[in-house]
Amino acid sequence: MTGNTTVPNAAASGTFELGGDLPVTRLGYGTMQLTGPGIWGEPADRDAAIRVLRHAAELGVTFFDTADSYGPVVAEPLLREALHPYSDDIVIATKAGLTRSGPHDWRPVGRPEYLRQQALLSLRHLGVECIDLFQLHRVDPQVPLADQIGELKLLQEEGVIRHIGMSEVTADQLEEAAKTAQIVSVQNLYNLADRSAEPVLEYAERNGLAFIPWFPLATGKLVKSGGPLAAIAEEHGASPSQLALAWLLRRSPAILPIPGTSSVEHLEDNVAAADVDLSDADVEALTRAVAE
Repeated sequence: MTGNTTVPNAAASGTFELGGDLPVTRLGYGTMQLTGPGIWGEPADRDAAIRVLRHAAELGVTFFDTADSYGPVVAEPLLREALHPYSDDIVIATKAGLTRSGPHDWRPVGRPEYLRQQALLSLRHLGVECIDLFQLHRVDPQVPLADQIGELKLLQEEGVIRHIGMSEVTADQLEEAAKTAQIVSVQNLYNLADRSAEPVLEYAERNGLAFIPWFPLATGKLVKSGGPLAAIAEEHGASPSQLALAWLLRRSPAILPIPGTSSVEHLEDNVAAADVDLSDADVEALTRAVAE
């Protein structure tokens, strides 16, 4: 295994068909880090954020994940400014169900009328006629799950959204939601250091869902200098972040990592993970290194 020295391309990560009919590159891009501190407000350098998004598309990324609450109302308009009119292969996933009252503050709201409002606003902010993948950002414990998913099903029938996904849920919640509508994806915290969502990943594999791990690099803990992956990365001529992402891609064909960054350099490094070929021994060594 060696690091990639040519221009990286996300296509090397392979593809996954959301809902069986919407192909995306498995290595995608998450927009959360483009906003201000605390996922609040505008980016420090808006032009730089636009460059990163455009360069991601140039590097073959076709799957972009965002949310109404990133900013809030910052990440979605950034995507529109950077990539609209979208090429035919671009797939945008957005979310609703978390409200914001300040930096780092997230509160679930799953009332049907609110989810409908946010879906219609996302149409406007993204500049699309139909949202490719609309995800319930969090289950609101104050509202029956059937009512939350039921509203998304109505929006789907009306042509507002194409596919329905969920975020931070259990396998039981996915099973319950599937009684109301077809769920095609699940987005949970998962990375080499935190595999607590393993039962949800296994559910996704059994039922043909995409599994979208957020914080795929464990917010930097895995990839810092002197961290658990540093020695192995040096041995293989790759960066720690490339190893962490390559491990996810190898872990399951259902996994669609969405690393985010506000740096073109880091973006290129992340996309190059698509070319990293891990052996069984590499996978075992990485898993053991983090466990230790």
